[in-house]
Amino acid sequence: MKGPEIYSTSAETVYRQLLHLIFSKQLKPGQRLPEVLLAEQLNVSRTPVREALRRLANEGLVTLMPNVGARVVTPTRQEMLDTYEVRNVLECLAVRRAAERITAVQLARLEEKIEEEVAVFAERDLEAYIEINNAFHRIIAEASGNLPLADTIENYLARTFVYMVFFESFFDFDTNPSLEEHRAILKALRARDADQAVLLMDRHILQATEDLCRKDLESPETDPL
Repeated sequence: MKGPEIYSTSAETVYRQLLHLIFSKQLKPGQRLPEVLLAEQLNVSRTPVREALRRLANEGLVTLMPNVGARVVTPTRQEMLDTYEVRNVLECLAVRRAAERITAVQLARLEEKIEEEVAVFAERDLEAYIEINNAFHRIIAEASGNLPLADTIENYLARTFVYMVFFESFFDFDTNPSLEEHRAILKALRARDADQAVLLMDRHILQATEDLCRKDLESPETDPL
């Protein structure tokens, strides 16, 4: 009999695989996620699939409906606005704490992520860009020293960045205002200027919200299967 630690490892693997399929748009908004079929395709039992789907549901990427099963989310405009609003509050708190507690190693990691952002943006690879962008924000959350806060931010980062994937046509690879915004935030953190860091983070998240919702977005096309 397989032990719980094996199921836990399998669930993490399935979670990462499903997350990649969502981010790479191989799984579409509204698409059904049958446990049996996924277990067969991923060569695992249904237990880790169920655990992975529950985790994705907790992160807002999958909906679980009684007697229906799991589906990839189909976010509405209001849901996106609400999610970014919460993320803004969380990240402003995190960056204020980070300005007080961030280490030299964490500052160096932020610098590395900015350099990686420059390189991957030139390649126009949305999935890779989102992961690096995500990592930049995770480092700041980690630097806050508040583990529950960092865990919650991780959740909201997953939600907001998957919106960027769903609405890829609205992402502009010709300009990258996020890069200079990240540099400015890093500069404020190096200076231990908490008020400036919060101001910059607030502007950064608001700009991201406006970029995504600046047009009347229609819900992305769904897949009935």
